[in-house]
Amino acid sequence: MTSFPLCRMLRPLALTALALSGTGQLAFAQTDYPSKPITIVVGYPPGGSTDLTGRVVATELGKSLGANVVVENIGGAGGAIGAQKVLNAAPDGYTLLVGANNEIAINRLVSSAVKYQWQDFTPIGLIASQPMVLVAAQKTGVKSTDEFIKLAKANPGRYSYGSSGVGTALHLAGEMVKEQSGLFMTHIPYRGVAPLANDLLGNNIEFGVFVLSSGLPHIRAGKVVALGTTEKKRSAVTPDIPALAEHPALKHIDISSWFALMGPGKLPEPVVAKLKKALADALQSPELRKKLEASGSAIAPLNVDMPRFLRDETAKYQKIVDFAKIRE
Repeated sequence: MTSFPLCRMLRPLALTALALSGTGQLAFAQTDYPSKPITIVVGYPPGGSTDLTGRVVATELGKSLGANVVVENIGGAGGAIGAQKVLNAAPDGYTLLVGANNEIAINRLVSSAVKYQWQDFTPIGLIASQPMVLVAAQKTGVKSTDEFIKLAKANPGRYSYGSSGVGTALHLAGEMVKEQSGLFMTHIPYRGVAPLANDLLGNNIEFGVFVLSSGLPHIRAGKVVALGTTEKKRSAVTPDIPALAEHPALKHIDISSWFALMGPGKLPEPVVAKLKKALADALQSPELRKKLEASGSAIAPLNVDMPRFLRDETAKYQKIVDFAKIRE
């Protein structure tokens, strides 16, 4: 009989035990989730609409999960730096992203520097959305969408509109207006909405596109004129402002700024299930609804098919990017 050293006989058993131990620890980590603080990354500085959404969601997720949930602001590259940090994180559910359409779906279409795509994330759920709003400076004398279209068509190339930057959702909304109405206008990119607002209020530019929550203070103060919002129907927050789609030349305008909870790729299903339930609970919180609706957002329906939603949104953005030849 051939004899084998005892260590060689025991080695396979030891490896099997180690593998089972690792599997058991992973399964335990998933069922015990969360057992430590969770970080929600927001890819912008504090104070903006994505930051507000992230902080409100963090509070409610913490209540639902029984965990400490903190927000980390990592600004830069239109949200892409923060998004990339989440993608580089361990897929354990302790580093998540509250992001907007810019960094999740649009950036890769307009910038060769962005290498990831939305499929690299684990989508957890849609949080909320809000329309953008096309506004006119006081000096234009324009009071309606119809007056805006007539003026711009009668003076091709004479007028400009501003946005918060090249390739942002605001830029794409402006280009969608141009594409559908056949207008020839110049896009002026700004480094954020604050300098855009300054130029509009100072009558240094004729038109601009804001996220509704950013534009409302100036609209309500009578400093700029709201021409129309960019979703198919009027916003419940501003029922007095028409939807651009109410005008025959713009009847296909339907674009919004939305916010979603995302995780790194390959999040374990038990962790995803817990996060989806926690988000659903958060979206039904009266406190969350009150804060987000006050900022101009509409709470997303529960159980949105996220892969389908993201595919449809990306296809919409790609069409606009191709029309405007936006590429950095």
